[in-house]
Amino acid sequence: MQNWDIVLLTEDRYYEPVSITPYIQNILDDDRLLMAALAAENFKVVRKSWSDPDFDWSTTKFCIFRTTWDYFDRFETFFNWFNATAKKTHFINSELLIRWNLDKHYLADLKAKNINIVETLFIEAGYDDSLNSLFINSGFDVAILKPAISGAARHTYKLNAENISQHEKIFQSLIANEAMLLQPFQQEIITTGEVAFMLMGGKFTHAVLKKAKPGDFRVQDDFGGTLHDYHPTPEEIQFAEQAIAACPEQPLYARVDMICDNYGNLAIMELEIIEPELWLRRAPESAIALTKSIKNYINTI
Repeated sequence: MQNWDIVLLTEDRYYEPVSITPYIQNILDDDRLLMAALAAENFKVVRKSWSDPDFDWSTTKFCIFRTTWDYFDRFETFFNWFNATAKKTHFINSELLIRWNLDKHYLADLKAKNINIVETLFIEAGYDDSLNSLFINSGFDVAILKPAISGAARHTYKLNAENISQHEKIFQSLIANEAMLLQPFQQEIITTGEVAFMLMGGKFTHAVLKKAKPGDFRVQDDFGGTLHDYHPTPEEIQFAEQAIAACPEQPLYARVDMICDNYGNLAIMELEIIEPELWLRRAPESAIALTKSIKNYINTI
């Protein structure tokens, strides 16, 4: 039986795809960059779908999450796999960080450490009032509603006084089983976009600007969002690194999604520590920096 040092985790759609779209090609290019950098350090590396039923996870020392972008669509299956596999190998980022970052309540932890976040109301599962009352009491003119466990803009809705009643049914369905977040809509999403900062071993490597298509607010390319070069200020880089330093432990890789909030202050939208898009292909040296971070970590285990 073949043993591996590191398995790069993807999902079924991106493991040996038959039809390669530009989107899938980007995924493959990023994974190849990282695999090449790891191989150059003499790591035995293979790429597998996390849900592969035939792979023996005890045959690898480490698993690094990369494009497991279906986990929030079948979270129970994923979480059962995660719990079982955590007993057989080491995760990168660590199990502790992944559990912390799975749920957007981590934003409250950042706020408690004086890291500015986008203003957020946390609505816990079982909340028994109406969405309309929640919206009125928030005082927000326009708001974003989204689940505490989510990705790729799953069940993310833009609310205002005119459309709030249209979302009551879906809100009641969701809040019965999962926590939700309500945030004031951030105008910079429309005027400028959202900046993603990539950090390897806690240090900034590169950034990109994500813009929503005209008439939308979602910056993900799934919804027509576009990507642009971005050259951050020293202040922005420092803020991103401070946010990562406030995590329970230092991530080996992370993405900090940041804007200037409605008050004109730098604010965290999200920290992506589990399986962030890192755009390694836009800064190939970042794959080397990530490999160095991984190597240093492995030497401590």
